[in-house]
Amino acid sequence: MSTSPDSRIAPTRVRYGVLIFVCLLSMITYIDRAWFPNAEKEVGKSLGLTDISDLAIALAAFQLAYALFEIPTGWLGDVYGPRKTLIRIVIWWSTFIAITGLVGMSIFGVTLIGFWVLVGIRFLFGMGEAGAYPNITRALYNWFPSGERGFAQGAVWMSARFMGGLTPLIWLFVVDYLGVHWRVSFGLFGLVGVIWCLAFLAFFRNRPEEHPSVNAAEIEYIRAGGTNADNAHAAVPWKKLFLSANLWALCGMYFCMNYGWYFFMYYLPSFMVGQFNASVDPETATFGQKVVNKLITGSPLLLGMVGCLLGGWLSDRHIRKTGDRRWGRRTYGMIGFGMASLSFAVIVFGPQTALVFAVCIACAGFFNDLALATCWATAQDMGRRYAAIVAGCMNMIGNLGGALTTAVTGWIVASYIKGLSGDELELARNAAYRINFMLFGSVYFIGMLLWLRIDASKPVIPEAE
Repeated sequence: MSTSPDSRIAPTRVRYGVLIFVCLLSMITYIDRAWFPNAEKEVGKSLGLTDISDLAIALAAFQLAYALFEIPTGWLGDVYGPRKTLIRIVIWWSTFIAITGLVGMSIFGVTLIGFWVLVGIRFLFGMGEAGAYPNITRALYNWFPSGERGFAQGAVWMSARFMGGLTPLIWLFVVDYLGVHWRVSFGLFGLVGVIWCLAFLAFFRNRPEEHPSVNAAEIEYIRAGGTNADNAHAAVPWKKLFLSANLWALCGMYFCMNYGWYFFMYYLPSFMVGQFNASVDPETATFGQKVVNKLITGSPLLLGMVGCLLGGWLSDRHIRKTGDRRWGRRTYGMIGFGMASLSFAVIVFGPQTALVFAVCIACAGFFNDLALATCWATAQDMGRRYAAIVAGCMNMIGNLGGALTTAVTGWIVASYIKGLSGDELELARNAAYRINFMLFGSVYFIGMLLWLRIDASKPVIPEAE
């Protein structure tokens, strides 16, 4: 590697190889976490459960661990570097995704993995996955100048949304069409994670200066863009971190985002079935009908992927043209939250038709994700050398918001429909969802206001600048 910059030599583009690797990892995280919900029916049968809703405890165990271990795994990345950390956590969670395929199996009459062992496995799986995005954020901070971070985060989240949206279709193809046993499929996806680790180990280095294929011109380009990849194992100033009003505003904003977004993840498919009869009988439906049904299930993620990339690109473009990082991030965050809030307002107060709902919910998903890449780029900008910890704080609080909306949304619906049947039940159910939609719109509006308190140009730890 050359050590003296030469303006006549074009910068290498090794950083885009790094981006490809973390985008692939982002896809792996989403398919791994979404594979279990797709296998709920088979898992429930193997455990002898009469109601697969009992598996909600296993889903909650994953969500709890995912929230609790955001900060510890982010700290590992900032202290020991994303290379060591990512390899270890991906092998960790790949092991537990593979073991999940053994649930309910018996040898000599002894069940290998019963219900509560499964809950523990999902918790351990969530511990590993918690570190993915904080450490991806740290890797991108080390490798990308500030003017490209929004685009890079947009690509990462576009990949996640794309794979999350396709997972129901992949399940249909692998298990239904190819006939791969669902137990074997868990093992296959565990193997995919291990293969990624081997390739990542060979290619990735924590800093551009450590990579043999990076020339001096690319290093100069990255560092001139405001990146100082200090890899020192310094103590983390936790008190200053948690007293940062800027950080708390960032976390509050992401809480609001996930409060609205989790409706798309967990309630939209069932709402579409109940409200618009968007369902098929799995026993009698053709393969084509099943494909359409799975596309409906994955549509929020597929719609959001375009917003992810566009929002990151627009934010970076604004910064490159004006040099104003604060408003370059803030503007598109506010647009995304504001338009998502407006979309839910139209759902509540506009014409109550399937077409209006479909258009507005698509817009809400698009604008939510227009702001998403900007959120994570802001965590990089504010975190600097503590980017993984800041991203971990943001994602932890965000996932608590997601857990809250999962509980509150279900509680509101259940309280409205309790003891009712027929037309009364349907009317009460619609009223309950209108209340929830008002809440989503209001929370998105609060998130938009919180962007006025977020300044991406100010590091949460001044000496980390």
